[in-house]
Amino acid sequence: MADTSLSDSMIVARGLRKSFGDFEAVKGIDVEVRRGEAFGFLGPNGAGKSSTMRMIAAVSPVSGGELTILGMDPATHGPAIRGRLGVCPQEDTLDNELNVRDNLYIYGRYFGIPKAEVNERVDELLDFVQLTEKAKSKVEDLSGGMKRRLTIARSLVNRPDLLLLDEPTTGLDPQARHLLWDKLFRLKQAGVTLVITTHYMDEAEQLCDRLVVMDKGLIVAEGSPLTLIREHSTREVAELRFGVGEHEALAEKVADLGSRVEVLPDRLLVYSDDGEEVIAKVHERGLEPVAVLVRRSTLEDVFLSLTGRTLVD
Repeated sequence: MADTSLSDSMIVARGLRKSFGDFEAVKGIDVEVRRGEAFGFLGPNGAGKSSTMRMIAAVSPVSGGELTILGMDPATHGPAIRGRLGVCPQEDTLDNELNVRDNLYIYGRYFGIPKAEVNERVDELLDFVQLTEKAKSKVEDLSGGMKRRLTIARSLVNRPDLLLLDEPTTGLDPQARHLLWDKLFRLKQAGVTLVITTHYMDEAEQLCDRLVVMDKGLIVAEGSPLTLIREHSTREVAELRFGVGEHEALAEKVADLGSRVEVLPDRLLVYSDDGEEVIAKVHERGLEPVAVLVRRSTLEDVFLSLTGRTLVD
């Protein structure tokens, strides 16, 4: 078994591929995740994010290329790798027949952790995810945000070196999302390496040190959120909303006001370093948008630039 004590690489993929029959979900990607960082896979549904995560979790065999997790080959050291991973799946897989505490306790016993140590660990985790008062509650009585926090707590029972989170905040309200982001940030500060898939650009910007943007099984960009925005977008974006069906025709009339214009079904996006100036010139030309907005560029704009479509398509 390989020794990872001298290596900063927790995950190394070279030409990684995943096929399902004739369909190739992951088409030869290169990825390296370093110890202690939060690394993200950003992209729309069907981009290949979850297929990649399942290979990294050592539960789905590699179809081609090379993959090393914690210095080991998942094809030959799957159990050893899984013993050092924490996995938060996209869908909660909690046991609804058990209470909150027993969900954590029984999961900890699966790893062979002694009873006294599991009990101590469960108390720590319930406190960490702010569910101590719900310890005796049935899972089915929890809110969606509480269930996600419990799922993350369960993934930490074995004190993993690497935590995999697949769409961790899908379906949560804004308050629950921010609470979860705080918990993940604290884990990173404690030295846990995080790998996150998401199609929420604000989530990637908040949590990830580095990320890759995936589309149709390929990596189309890589870097820190700020670097990607600087390389693929402008400082600001002016959003112009006109009447239904007017945007395509009006795009030509504002095309010279920015470095590029994106036509979406419900608005025009004009990319410029001065969004207020764009709006002023739009009005000077006698155009009257129903609504206007100036905002900074985001990873959503990066994805539009790279693929011509939104992350949630």
